[in-house]
Amino acid sequence: MSRDLFETAAAVERLPLAARMRPRTLDEYIGQEHIVGKGRLLRRAIQADRLSSVIFFGPPGTGKTTLAQVIANHTKSNFLSLNAVLAGVQQIRDAIASAEQYKKLYGKPTILFVDEVHRWNRAQQDALLPWVENGTVIFIGATTENPFFEVNKALVSRSRVFQLKALTDADLYRTVERCLQDMERGYGKWKVSFTEGALEHLVETAVGDARSLLNALELAVETSTEHWPPPAGTEIIIDMQAAEESIQQKAVLYDKDGDYHYDIISAFIKSIRGSDPDAALYWLARMVRAGESPHFIFRRMLISACEDIGLAEPHALTVVTSAAAAFDRIGLPEGRYHLTHAALYLATCPKSNSSLGFFDALKAVEKEQTEVPNHLKDANRDGEAFGHGEGYLYPHAYRDHWIAQQYLPDELIGRVFYTPGYTGYEEKIRNEVLAKRETQLAAIHEAAEEKKDSFTVEDWQARTEGSSAEILEQIRDTLIGLVNLSADDRVLVYRADGGLLLWPSTRITLNGCTAGIFEHQEALQSALRYAETFEFLNRPIMTVLSSNTRLDEKAVAASENMGTPDGMANLESIVNTNEKSRALFPELAFDVVLSYNPAATANGFAAFFSRIAQEHTAGARILFAFPLPQQGLRLSALLPSDESVNLFAAAEEAFFSDSRNTRTAWTENTVADIAEKAGYRIQLLKKVDYQEKRLITQAELGRWFSAESEYGASIRKAFALEEGVLEKIIQQLEQRCRKPAVYTRTVVYMSVP
Repeated sequence: MSRDLFETAAAVERLPLAARMRPRTLDEYIGQEHIVGKGRLLRRAIQADRLSSVIFFGPPGTGKTTLAQVIANHTKSNFLSLNAVLAGVQQIRDAIASAEQYKKLYGKPTILFVDEVHRWNRAQQDALLPWVENGTVIFIGATTENPFFEVNKALVSRSRVFQLKALTDADLYRTVERCLQDMERGYGKWKVSFTEGALEHLVETAVGDARSLLNALELAVETSTEHWPPPAGTEIIIDMQAAEESIQQKAVLYDKDGDYHYDIISAFIKSIRGSDPDAALYWLARMVRAGESPHFIFRRMLISACEDIGLAEPHALTVVTSAAAAFDRIGLPEGRYHLTHAALYLATCPKSNSSLGFFDALKAVEKEQTEVPNHLKDANRDGEAFGHGEGYLYPHAYRDHWIAQQYLPDELIGRVFYTPGYTGYEEKIRNEVLAKRETQLAAIHEAAEEKKDSFTVEDWQARTEGSSAEILEQIRDTLIGLVNLSADDRVLVYRADGGLLLWPSTRITLNGCTAGIFEHQEALQSALRYAETFEFLNRPIMTVLSSNTRLDEKAVAASENMGTPDGMANLESIVNTNEKSRALFPELAFDVVLSYNPAATANGFAAFFSRIAQEHTAGARILFAFPLPQQGLRLSALLPSDESVNLFAAAEEAFFSDSRNTRTAWTENTVADIAEKAGYRIQLLKKVDYQEKRLITQAELGRWFSAESEYGASIRKAFALEEGVLEKIIQQLEQRCRKPAVYTRTVVYMSVP
């Protein structure tokens, strides 16, 4: 049974064309770039032979079985295959016994591929589950049905689901081209050509199904000669008639027990919700033509009458109920009028989903454990005389049968020390909880940056800009929202210290990857510890940027995630490559580049644009944000205006606007000019002022006004002839800063269009 998914070389010539042309390697595989493109999770897992249990879900002919073949050709593990339609209990037992024996002999699991896994009943799926859980087998399932509905939930929860999409026309043309050029498995021995429109007809009619296309191509080619096979070099011309006869128009896809059943009813209800009567009639006709149960259609319209129309038209429920009752009396075919009447009525009604307020109330109940207010408690059960019901006002005793009083409980404020799991309701809130935790980590990192022994203007900027976790969270959400990341994206986070953008990007790019460039080794080590909470193949690729822009040997992290089977043993070659190309990630091409505060100085932005250009970012979406140092808090703004304070304000303004100071004397226009010189056209997306309250300490004031700091030296120079005046200002600030001060952080969001 080992590797029995494939035929022997001797039998290749007897196989259908679709089987002969089945790709054997990732390089031969066509389509599904979103899951097997370079840098994608699945490709890295296959290349590294580190595959965990997976389920391939997609329409027929999209390459599910082919991916299993590719995995079989790459893995060093035992590989078994079963077809759920043909395999009974005994075949399952034989496969498990073989897997157990292999694990005893070699200490490795067996990869078990099950085609059409949704055809197995629940008992058969349950029989496989223990062996997946104990590591005896790595499960690979293929299904045309949604696994979240048709496959055992426990089995799905232990597998990563990859959805395969219908192949594009470009993919199908590549498939035909490869077939016509292949001398061994295809038709490369003969001169096959097409008359105008013939090939286009085959591709368009196949509708993304490579198997259907190859079957039609085989029929067209091998029936266009008197004898098959003809002598090598024979010219074979496929005309439009042959193309039309070789491939038939696909039947309307509809399976009352499958995905199309749910997809079409979903399209019908969404058309009603969107007030499109034409679309509603089309999808209704699709269902009636396919033999869908009218009672099922009416049941869904009854739900829509309350969910989508609601109190905007209170009679909607009555109309649909009456139409359903009339249908039961009349039946088909005339009953189609009543189906149509109800559908058109709902589609043209005004819409309201106010009934969903119930589910908001339900969420509140799930989140809040509150005490019933005493005046609402049942006084009839107050045997212990606790005063239950005291204070309740009986509405019927008042005019209009109403009286104002409290009916909802008081809000509860509590602290929760809790890490959510991966199932049920917890799964829904997990990302939000983790995002907040990661924001805290970013805030801790920012605070640590402020506590340096020697004060520099960067410290001043960090302090005056603020470090509130709430503000960081807003900045993170804005950046992630603007770039609109998808699961398939390959993301580069520049200056990933603190993980503000690194962790949310990692959680989103489940089928792609996220890489982070760090400035400090300490931040990288902290990130490495936190990365252990992610699944191995979902951990970000991380490295630290050393002073000479080379890959620091101690800085490479999780290099196994780069798809290298030897992991850290491959470090030397990566370092050597980097020294030649000055690129940190030579094997990856990125779709997105993200960064918050990519540079602390104007000159730093030139290095930023130069560096990201080295990291295979051609055509990538580049989005970054940074605080404007000139628009941070001025200490002079905290004091009441007088002559000495005005002098202090002028001295501060001179310091921050000094054109010679590349740390502070720059704006968003400066960044745009620097970007243009580097070959980037920059677009300003938005500019936001964030405010927070901060408490300034005497120690900080002493450090800022020290003659050793750039800020202090500049201010003291301005007050050189009035030393005593400056000391009075410092004393005023010490008094003022006993109360929190309002800080402003002006953040600019920019992108490369």
